[in-house]
Amino acid sequence: MSDGQPPETGRVILVGTPIGNLGDISLRAVEELRRADVVCCEDTRRTRGLLSALGVPAGSRLMALHAHNEAGAAEVAVRRAAAGATVAVVTDAGMPGISDPGERLVAAAIAAGVPVDVVPGPAAAVAAVVISGLPAQRWCFEGFLPRSGRARAQRLAAIAGDERTTVLYEAPHRVLRTLEDLVEACGAQRPVTCARELTKLHQELWRGELAGALRWVEEHPPRGEWVVVVGGAPAAAVGEDAVGEALGAALDAGVDRRSAVAEVARSLDVPKRRVYEAALTMTWPPRDL
Repeated sequence: MSDGQPPETGRVILVGTPIGNLGDISLRAVEELRRADVVCCEDTRRTRGLLSALGVPAGSRLMALHAHNEAGAAEVAVRRAAAGATVAVVTDAGMPGISDPGERLVAAAIAAGVPVDVVPGPAAAVAAVVISGLPAQRWCFEGFLPRSGRARAQRLAAIAGDERTTVLYEAPHRVLRTLEDLVEACGAQRPVTCARELTKLHQELWRGELAGALRWVEEHPPRGEWVVVVGGAPAAAVGEDAVGEALGAALDAGVDRRSAVAEVARSLDVPKRRVYEAALTMTWPPRDL
């Protein structure tokens, strides 16, 4: 019989785990794993080993949740959380849901009204982009490319034209082919950083251009997991016609010439002096310049 109190609501909590160096585990991550009623994990053997290294008893709390069973396992995990259990979610390394299982579970929990929390932790994409030496103010995470076909070609074309730094994950046996495709799509001179075994004992980084990266991988058979950080496309050159057309459109719209010069310089990301000089060649009298 109910005592009139609502049942305790559990939660799903995503826990970031080390991508290589055990010392990167956070104190909060250890505490949440210790307190969890259920620990969903990709490989129960690997997670049991991680918990043992952390001094956290695994007991019978481990539940497999991986790419091949995530839909069904997510449903079970959400039911457990809805009944009051704390369900921790980990992957073999890094943050759940980032090119790893976890996304479906989060969506299912939200749909069921189950609270979702997160313990931030290591992520190979972030580690690679900040150590790459390439621009990190704006960057794009692509994860694993499609294996073949039109989807792969479209993704490569998008990367080739993107002015942002792009971060890719790749398996060792596919790195060479991916670099070959990137050379073809982006050009041999596009800057790149290849990172393998990040934070591990044999961490290795190669920085240079795609053509050099391709030669390096050919000479050093790849092992371990790879992150490929590709520099953005050079900014497209803005021609004189484009400057003139933009300036003319602004003036036709009634913008005064001084404001039009500033607006066009800002929108096309070109020097103000260049737009000013273009304005001087136009037929309108430069009375307000």
